[in-house]
Amino acid sequence: MKPFRILLVAAAALVTTSHIANAQEEDMKLREIRYLSSADDTKQPARFWAPETGKPVPLLVVLHTWSGGYRQDYHTGCVDHAMKKGWAVILPDFRGPNSRPEACGSELAVKDILSAVKYAKEVATIDESRIYLVGASGGGHAALLMAGRAPKTWAGVSAWVGISDLKAWHAECTARKLGYAGQIERCCGGPPGTSAGVDEEYRRRSPLTWLRNAKDVVPLDINAGITDGHTGSVPISQSLRAFNAVAEVKDRISDADIQYMTEKAEIPPNLKEKIADASYGGNVPLFRRTSGKARVTIFRGGHQIVHKAAMTWLEKQKKD
Repeated sequence: MKPFRILLVAAAALVTTSHIANAQEEDMKLREIRYLSSADDTKQPARFWAPETGKPVPLLVVLHTWSGGYRQDYHTGCVDHAMKKGWAVILPDFRGPNSRPEACGSELAVKDILSAVKYAKEVATIDESRIYLVGASGGGHAALLMAGRAPKTWAGVSAWVGISDLKAWHAECTARKLGYAGQIERCCGGPPGTSAGVDEEYRRRSPLTWLRNAKDVVPLDINAGITDGHTGSVPISQSLRAFNAVAEVKDRISDADIQYMTEKAEIPPNLKEKIADASYGGNVPLFRRTSGKARVTIFRGGHQIVHKAAMTWLEKQKKD
């Protein structure tokens, strides 16, 4: 073969390789979809991706943060990990940011999330023994809520820096003069104590009301950064009390230890131990407790998610 023809062949090979790479990259992108919600028979927005395969694949449901929406890229680390593993991924909007009654753990939001799972199962071949849920902050609130509202749906729920008690968080935000207090009031109809109806909204939208349903049913991974509530907006007591709601009595964290950790942003001397978990990277676990199918981890950090740790734990979960 002459040198000129060799160059042509090599160039063509490079173009073909580049075209394949570009096509694969394009195929790995989330696309905008609308699905029917059983809540009110409306079409709700989401982003979705599923691999082209006839084999059943896991599904990862990703929940946006308190002030976010389905187009948010906060959980890119989890999404990329799942897609590279060949999992289907869906990011529902569940009525958008938590600043109006339709959002923030409403019946509409709950059914939107479950309808998103139904949509994924209709358009892709989903392994129903491996349907996972992950969220941080407001997404952590929604993840904890869904663990209690629909425990049999999930193979594993990973909730990060979430809110478990809206009434308590309203008081915490009010004390720190955070604007979230006003947003909670808009969602629930007013401050706690305004009326029996308002108090019922706080109760129904709070994961603590429902988490007992998740006990010994769904593997639950609860995480919080030790300085959250100081450098962040959600005190770690919200995560610790969520764990207590699903833990055996003997495994529950005492009120005194919860208060110590929350106020001092330190682990009490009686609870200090070395925990080896490379998936957390520099955000090393400082405290961990397990009870039945639930575990809570307090790590070095603040109001954040450690994507690798979340996905490493979820990968290990599978329904019986």
